[in-house]
Amino acid sequence: MPNRILPILLLFASLGYAQVSPSPEASSPSRVSGVGSSMPGAAFGNGVGVYVKVRLDGKVKVSALKPGDVVEGKLSRTVYSGERELFPQGSSVRLTVDKLGRRRRAPNDHWPWVVKLFTPRYETYPDFQAATITPPTGGETTLPVSLLSIGEDVKVQAQAKTRKPAGDAEAESSSKQATGTTLRLEATDAGPRTVPGEGAASFAPDAATLAAGTQAKIILLGGVSASKSRPGDSFQARLAEPVRLDSRVVLPEGTMFDGNVVSNTRPRWLSRSGSLLLRFTQVTLPGGAAKPVVASVSGAELDQRSRTRIDLEGNMHGDGPGKIWMLIHAGVATGMAKAMDDGTQLLIEAIASSATDASTAGTARIAALCVSGVFMVTRHGRDVVLPRFTEMDITFDRPFSLSAKPLPGEKDSTR
Repeated sequence: MPNRILPILLLFASLGYAQVSPSPEASSPSRVSGVGSSMPGAAFGNGVGVYVKVRLDGKVKVSALKPGDVVEGKLSRTVYSGERELFPQGSSVRLTVDKLGRRRRAPNDHWPWVVKLFTPRYETYPDFQAATITPPTGGETTLPVSLLSIGEDVKVQAQAKTRKPAGDAEAESSSKQATGTTLRLEATDAGPRTVPGEGAASFAPDAATLAAGTQAKIILLGGVSASKSRPGDSFQARLAEPVRLDSRVVLPEGTMFDGNVVSNTRPRWLSRSGSLLLRFTQVTLPGGAAKPVVASVSGAELDQRSRTRIDLEGNMHGDGPGKIWMLIHAGVATGMAKAMDDGTQLLIEAIASSATDASTAGTARIAALCVSGVFMVTRHGRDVVLPRFTEMDITFDRPFSLSAKPLPGEKDSTR
């Protein structure tokens, strides 16, 4: 009897240990973003702040940061405000942690259900009040900032659908490039801007046509995923840097893109992953009217552990479950089978006093196999998750024409 109860006790003890011990997701430097949080990015989403992207020097453990800690890095992208360049790429950036905040953990597709079950629902994140930027030419500028996201990302590029040989690390690295620990900020005081409000009408674009295949870098202003989004759901994104034709600015930083979910496939049984297809359908220039556009996703910067791939049509797919994913599920299934085997024998012997180990062994094993089999079959595959403030590359699928905007006092010849 004690030998049969011991496996059950060990199973519950291991589950209890997993609940109080840090999971791999909680202890590693995962991406902290503003998903579901109203604190950061309010001004940025309304087209007021500017986008500041910093690559930190060395590897920074986000969970170990404390108030007063200083982090340094360099701008990994030029900072723009409308048509103007504010700070060049490579400028030094210094930030001091003001305080630590707490918010709901962003959803992800990295770990199976059994790990997510014991992952803390909330996480701490560093809060910065100001950033000191020093361009290569010298001269310091201090800007009020707020955190959009921080984490170790990889850049996922669209690739053709090809069957990758097992263990082909070269093919994997060709579609994913590590970007290091990246900190994304919203600066709220960067001088006059070409956005809705004062000075918005000053941007008067010349007539221009962007060819199909033109690329643009945008920031997603709302999270989308294969499991939660539905076809027809709308979302917005903001242009992170100007789109130029030759030397002329056609679309300034701050231009808003509207899009919708074309199709989605939720993660399904038998560890089948989900998929998500997005399309951008409208462009709104600062202070201007909306114009139709057709554009698709060609790249995205995601958490380094994300198993998402993008095909040439812009369809995002969750990758296969992977060895660690399957090993975790197999271990849980084995534990459930052992507990069910011993539990069934104990139950039968408690009901029927004449039952013996030999007479109940077959029934107990069948019950154990059924439970472990149902568990493995009902496991869902990986989700496709794009958190709020995800940086993405989009490609214009069709030529985009922009008519010249008349200057004040002139008549619009297009009417």
